[in-house]
Amino acid sequence: MAPTGADQQGSALNQLSSREALVHELPARSDADAPAAEDLRSVALGCLADMKAEDTVEIDLVGKTSIADAMIITSGRSQRHVGSIADKLLQELKAKGFGNARVEGLPACDWVLIDAGDLLVHIFRPEVRHFYNLEKMWGADRPGDRLAG
Repeated sequence: MAPTGADQQGSALNQLSSREALVHELPARSDADAPAAEDLRSVALGCLADMKAEDTVEIDLVGKTSIADAMIITSGRSQRHVGSIADKLLQELKAKGFGNARVEGLPACDWVLIDAGDLLVHIFRPEVRHFYNLEKMWGADRPGDRLAG
């Protein structure tokens, strides 16, 4: 059965040219089958363990900031290892249905930031991680929490 004129027109509206596909990012999934945030963290932590990431730390950001619910900080042994960890994590997130995460720092691979929405993943070389010391900055309690305790 050949498509009708309305079907042809509707399918043409949903197709993007290759140039448009590069410019226009797909919207986030809104269906009921979208993965849960807890699954996002477990997928990321599992991938980091598989890739032999070192000194992995998870920090709960709920109540500290609105940029994400959690942050994972980890290290790779070299620039090549950091890049490999980041590439594999991006592939895993996409394969598990979390879409395309935003990435910063991939060309240099000293510090790669992966923003997966509710989860931020920082992958460092050890020297760079020690210099920025994000665990101290984000892991500390808020001043009001320390006074109340």
